Amino acid sequence: MIKVTMFGKGCALSPRPRLAMTTALLIAMLSTTGCAFAPGGDMDYQTETAPLDDALEVKPITFGMVDALNDSRGQGQRDNQLLEQQLADYDYRIGRGDVLNIIVYDHPELTIPAGSERSAIESGNSVHSDGTIFYPYIGRVKAAGLTVKELRAVIERRLSGYIASPQIDVQVAAFKSQKVYVTGQVETPGILPITNVPLTILDAVNQAGGLSPLANWHDVVLTRDDSDEHFSLYDLLQNGALSNNRLLRDGDVLHIPDVGNQKVYVMGEVQLPGSLAMGNSRISLTDAIAQSGGIDEGQADAKGIFVVRRADNNTGKLATVYQLDARDSAAFVIGAEFMLQPSDVVYVTAAPLSRWNRVVNQLMPTLTAVYQVTRSASDFDDLRGDD
Repeated sequence: MIKVTMFGKGCALSPRPRLAMTTALLIAMLSTTGCAFAPGGDMDYQTETAPLDDALEVKPITFGMVDALNDSRGQGQRDNQLLEQQLADYDYRIGRGDVLNIIVYDHPELTIPAGSERSAIESGNSVHSDGTIFYPYIGRVKAAGLTVKELRAVIERRLSGYIASPQIDVQVAAFKSQKVYVTGQVETPGILPITNVPLTILDAVNQAGGLSPLANWHDVVLTRDDSDEHFSLYDLLQNGALSNNRLLRDGDVLHIPDVGNQKVYVMGEVQLPGSLAMGNSRISLTDAIAQSGGIDEGQADAKGIFVVRRADNNTGKLATVYQLDARDSAAFVIGAEFMLQPSDVVYVTAAPLSRWNRVVNQLMPTLTAVYQVTRSASDFDDLRGDD
C-alpha cells in the first residue's frame, strides 16, 4: 500500500514506492521510444505510397563488378568504327557563299580574267544564293550540293563544246557556307568553318584554343537538330575512348560548360562529413572517405558503406545503391578502383551499439531530472521524519 502524506496544497509519495514508479516509468520510456530515438532504427509505419525499396537497386561493390565497369569503358574505347567510316567517306560539298577557283589549263583568259594581281578569293567564282555560279561560254552552272569532283566533271563536259579536250581543276578558295559554333569554356569561342578537311569534336576544341581552366571535361554538349548529346572529353583524352568523338557538320553547336557544381557528398559516420569538389579529376570511393578524415571507427558500421547514385531514366529506378563491406581492410583496395560520379552520395552508417549509445545520451537529461526530483523528495521526507 502506498502511503500519501499531505503538505499544504501538494502531496508526495513515500520514497520506496516513488522509486519503484520512477523505475517503471523509465523502463516504459526506453521500451517505447528507443527505436524512435536511434538513428537508423527500425520503425513500423504505414504509408499509402509504394515502399522506397521498390525504387532502389542495391549492388555490392566487388572486384567482379569493378572489372565489369572497366570492361564496359574499354568497349566504348573500341567502338569508333562509325567515325572511321565517316572520315574515310568524307567529301566536302559546295554550298551557297563558297568561293571557287576554277582553272582551265592553256586558257589563261578563262583562269584569271581580272589580272594576275588579284588573289584567288578576289578573282574566284562565288556561289550565289540560288546555288549557281556563272562561267564564260557555258553560263550558269549548278554548284551547291556538288563535290569538287562532280562540279569539275560538269564544267568539263559543257566546255568540251567550245574547247577541245579541256583540262580543268576546281578548288574551293574560301569556305563560307557551312559553320560550327564552339561556345563555353574554351580559350577562343567562336565560329569554325566546315572545310574539305573533316572536323571532329577534338579538332574543334583544338582550333578554339583548347579548354580553359574552368572547363568541365566530363560533360561536353553537342546540339544537333534540336537535340542534345553529351560526351566526355576526359574519357576521350585520358582513357582513349574514341567513341566520345564525333564528326561535326553544318549548324552543330559544341558547348563546353564550366566545372560548376561537380561535387560528391560524404555523410554519416566520417570525421569530416560534407561535400568534396571534384573538378576535372575523378575521385574514388576510398579517396572520398580519406579526404573526409576516414570513417569514425568508434561509431561506424564497417559493412555499411553505401554510394547512392541516381539511376538512368530508362531503368525505371530512382537510384542505384552500391554497398562496400569494409570489415576487411582489403576492401578499400576495391574502393580505390570504384570511381565516383558527380552528385554521388557516400553514406557511412552507424554501428548498432553506437545507435543505442545515442538513445541513452538523448535520454540522460530526462533520467537526470527524474533522479533529482526523486532525490529531493526523499531528502525532504527524511527531514520531515526527523521532525
